[in-house]
Amino acid sequence: MAVALFALAGILVGGVVSLVKQGATKFSIGLVAALAVLAAAGGVAWMLPGDS
Repeated sequence: MAVALFALAGILVGGVVSLVKQGATKFSIGLVAALAVLAAAGGVAWMLPGDS
């Protein structure tokens, strides 16, 4: 699952780069960037050891 979250984060980062190049609104760039950060954080959290 962590790999899928990191892949999603990578796709979203690519989306942020594309939005910046297209001159999108700051809100849409910030929203997609926040989702990318959440996906990456979820991937890291999924890899942390813990009770399952």
